[in-house]
Amino acid sequence: MNAYLNGIFVGLLILSNIVSVKLFHIGDAIILPAAAIIYIFTYPLIDVTVEVYGKKAGRATVQAGFITQIMAMVFIIITINIPAAPAFQNQSAFETILSGSFRVILASLVSYIISQNLDVLVFNRLKTLHGRKKLWLRNNASTMLSQLIDTTIFILIAYYGTVPVQVLGTLILTQYIFKFAASVVMTPVVYLLVGLIRKNEQTGKSQKEQTFA
Repeated sequence: MNAYLNGIFVGLLILSNIVSVKLFHIGDAIILPAAAIIYIFTYPLIDVTVEVYGKKAGRATVQAGFITQIMAMVFIIITINIPAAPAFQNQSAFETILSGSFRVILASLVSYIISQNLDVLVFNRLKTLHGRKKLWLRNNASTMLSQLIDTTIFILIAYYGTVPVQVLGTLILTQYIFKFAASVVMTPVVYLLVGLIRKNEQTGKSQKEQTFA
C-alpha cells in the first residue's frame, strides 16, 4: 500500500504545479491558486504514511516528491523550447499554462521541502509520545504548523518586493485560513485511510501465515 500512497502523493504534487497558474476566489476576500485545492491532500497522505509505515518512509516519500518536481520542471522546460510543428497552433497557450516564473518555481520547491519535512518530524514526535492514540491531534498539529510555514515561505519568496507588505500579510492569512479549515475537514479521511491500510496489512499478514503454516 505504501507504493500506492507514494504514487498518489507524487501525482498530486505534479498536478498542483500544473494548475497553479489559475487563481480562484472564495467570496470577495480570499484569492487562491487552483493548486491549493489539490496540495492540501498531500499532507494527509504524508501523515498516513508516517502513521502506518514510520518516519523513514515519510521522509522517503517527501524526497521522491522533491526529485520528481525537479524532473518535471526540467522536462517542461525542454518541451516548451523544442520547435513546435507547423500543425501545432497552440504554442503560446502551451507556454502560458506550463511555464511559471523562476521565483514561483523556487518558492514552491523551497517551501515544499521545508514544510513537508517539518510535517514528518512533528507528526512522528507526537506519535512517539502518544502511540496510536490521538491521531487527530498529531494529524492536525503537524499539518497546521507545516502549512503555516509552507504558506509563509512560498508567498515571501514568490512575491516579496513585487507587492506591498500589507498585501503579503493578507495573502498569507487568507491562504492559511483556507488550509487550516481544510486540515480539519480532512481528519476523518486520515482515520479512514489508516484504518483501511492497517486492515489490509493485517489481512495480508494473516494470509501469509496461513500459507506457510
